[in-house]
Amino acid sequence: MPVARVTNLVNTVKELKDRGLWVFGTDMNGTDYRRFDAKGPVGIIIGNEGKGISPLLKKTVDEMLTIPMIGHVQSLNASVAASLLMYQAFQSRHPLN
Repeated sequence: MPVARVTNLVNTVKELKDRGLWVFGTDMNGTDYRRFDAKGPVGIIIGNEGKGISPLLKKTVDEMLTIPMIGHVQSLNASVAASLLMYQAFQSRHPLN
């Protein structure tokens, strides 16, 4: 799986979108990740556990995804959130049925 490290995420997201990728971010207020359809080329941005994704970057992505939580926990570790979203992406490309 390609991973990139860049200095300006907003510019990079714009470039990726120009190249045909759908870019998704993570936030507590977004579309339930279980509805995430990753059949085409996609990019996923995982915010940090404290501040999340910057407001400008949120405006730049195509859609925000959320992992619904119950109780006092409001977010997951970034690596755990990333693994759930990548597995959902895999599921949307390779359904069990």
